[in-house]
Amino acid sequence: MKHLYRTASLGVALALFTALTPALADSTATIGGLVNKGLVGVGRIPAAQRDKFGETFGSGSGMAIDTSGWTHDAAGYKGSLWLLPDRGYNVVGTTDYRPRLNTIGIEFAPVAPGAAPAAGQEQTGVKATLADTMLLTDDKGADATGLDPLNGVRAASGDMPILPEANGKLALDNEAIARLPDGSMFISDEYGPNIYRFSADGHLLSATQPPAALVPMRHGAPNFASNNPGPGAAEPDPKDPDTGRQNNQGLEGMAMTPDGKFLIAVLQSAPRQDGGDSPATRQNTRALVYDASDLAHLKLAHEYVVPLPVFKDAKGNTKVAAQSEIVALSDQAFLMLARDSGNGQGLKGDTSLVRQIFVVDVSAATDIAGGAFDAADKPLAPKGVLDPSVTPAKLTPFIDINDSAELGRFGLHNGAPNDKNNLSEKWEAMSVVSVLDPKLPDDYFLFVANDNDFLAQDGFQVGAPYKAEDGADVDTLFLVYQVTLPGLAKK
Repeated sequence: MKHLYRTASLGVALALFTALTPALADSTATIGGLVNKGLVGVGRIPAAQRDKFGETFGSGSGMAIDTSGWTHDAAGYKGSLWLLPDRGYNVVGTTDYRPRLNTIGIEFAPVAPGAAPAAGQEQTGVKATLADTMLLTDDKGADATGLDPLNGVRAASGDMPILPEANGKLALDNEAIARLPDGSMFISDEYGPNIYRFSADGHLLSATQPPAALVPMRHGAPNFASNNPGPGAAEPDPKDPDTGRQNNQGLEGMAMTPDGKFLIAVLQSAPRQDGGDSPATRQNTRALVYDASDLAHLKLAHEYVVPLPVFKDAKGNTKVAAQSEIVALSDQAFLMLARDSGNGQGLKGDTSLVRQIFVVDVSAATDIAGGAFDAADKPLAPKGVLDPSVTPAKLTPFIDINDSAELGRFGLHNGAPNDKNNLSEKWEAMSVVSVLDPKLPDDYFLFVANDNDFLAQDGFQVGAPYKAEDGADVDTLFLVYQVTLPGLAKK
């Protein structure tokens, strides 16, 4: 099921919400015509799950719901989604994990907004079942790898730009997925940071390199290392890039606009030269809007600065929340998930300070595409201070994932006790699908999932067992919100 976005109705909504600051403690917070009706379902895939290759299942760095197969009957909803893991279990260092894509069968019986699930059924509304796993290969059909590409650069060839490489294999750290009607898909990655297009059977078709300002450079040359060397490998020199994306801060969020005309990709935090060398100054990240009329040759059409949320940690230090995923509403607006780090189930820190979904409006932002700031030697926010010639996008809070009242209805919480019902650290996947109710034509289910980082006590990958540190055993968790998104109508 494809959707057509009606820009006029959202334009009215955006004009309204930019003047509002809703209280997120209210689970039915309204921004213009955009409404969060609250959490309506929760479900899990256990940390012990293994895929068809016998390896520990990794969960949601990216998600795409198969809207064409989404159905509804008296028993509830059925369908499937694609869940994209990243580069494999890599607490000690990266491994030769083969990149892959998981297909998840979904059976969903939502509770009414604001209602309490029946006792004992708080986390059974979403039944998620691993149905299949597909490996992703390079353009020649050879295995790719999750290994850190230390000094590894595959030469440009034909339409392919230079690519990250490790041990002679294409190196991928996948982060977001946009599935296309023909079954092919765009996948964004951390290493490049690049946007790849894969065929329906997982074969690399094309690759798009971002502007020079985002390409990691060391000693004047592209270097895609992320300072997570594989077994026996040296650390990069220097540890961090001189310019370009910071280590492990690549194209974390990506989504196709509902009309299929544009692909939006957002860097996780500011490039190094724009304050991305510090957790306190990495606020000014970038949204890249590509013309997708030619799927094999994406063309940068627009580029905007997106100011990430700033907060104080428990010690009073200024921090910037990382952008973790987006859902496009149009080429002018998108939902953006941002979060803190270091807190949650499976970690020593237990209480998250920021896990929020924002509405981002770029309609009045300065379009910097193709300008001086796309070069690595022209910072747009030196030491984190934005150039006065640039107007950034507007952010408005929409959903507070840490809302204790909402979580509590489903037996979940944020903070102590740091058990399996405490949300884990990395919430990195979002996708929307219609509620299929003619009385509520603008209502959608917003699925949100965590990236469990393969943290398991009986883990197995790349031919070897492992046990995550400190007893971490993190399930894949799905949270489903019912939201009203005006103008996002069926085509």
